[in-house]
Amino acid sequence: MKKKFFIFLLSLLPCTIMAQRGMNRPYIDDKVFHFGFSLGVNFMDYSFQNVPQPLTGAIKDAQDMPTDLENAYIHTRCSYMVPGFTVGFIADVRLCRYLNLRLIPQLHFADREFYYKYETVNDNGEWIESPDQYKTTLLSIPIAIPLELKWSAERYGNVRPYCTIGGGVSYNCLEDRKKPLIPKRLDYFMEIGAGCDFYFSWFKLCPQIKYQLGFANLAPEHYPQGEPLNSAAISRMRSHAICIVFNFE
Repeated sequence: MKKKFFIFLLSLLPCTIMAQRGMNRPYIDDKVFHFGFSLGVNFMDYSFQNVPQPLTGAIKDAQDMPTDLENAYIHTRCSYMVPGFTVGFIADVRLCRYLNLRLIPQLHFADREFYYKYETVNDNGEWIESPDQYKTTLLSIPIAIPLELKWSAERYGNVRPYCTIGGGVSYNCLEDRKKPLIPKRLDYFMEIGAGCDFYFSWFKLCPQIKYQLGFANLAPEHYPQGEPLNSAAISRMRSHAICIVFNFE
């Protein structure tokens, strides 16, 4: 039995040697510090907590809006299926064999489409939704600075899966005060993600998908005069996003 087991181990030795010969950049993960950059797409969204706030006259001065909705209520939502572009810089510190600390400043370019409808109450107390849906597009360019921990599994050949968890702050660099909705600019968030390292001859490609959840209340404190969307109709507004990035390290 021992002899068969020894023969089995010897039969695995050539395969192990061949696998080691086929490994690209076998010592790249031993570096204490390394840098890189990331490119990807993002799908940003807002979640709203609406308050039954009547449009007390604000709708009268709005263009292309019916005038019979002075006592209507607003319900707001955001379309998150509009893709944006993400670019970032990576600074990585090796803590141990399986754990890395990473600082990844990122710049997001995103268009968010906001839809809102109006509802009125009839004489019977029933809610009647307006047949028209109104839309406004808001361009945002937030700078995000997340700090994350990366836990990696054992490397198998030229593949190594990993997962990440972290958090950070973001600041929206662009604010259009002519839009009917003006969110606050400073936010803080947490994020979780997963991906896989692929080792090539000259670099390491690390595709990753991650989810960001904002905690700050971004509900606007003011809005342009004469616009139909009353900021008082939103009591809470939080951001969240799904990002698909390709890290080059």
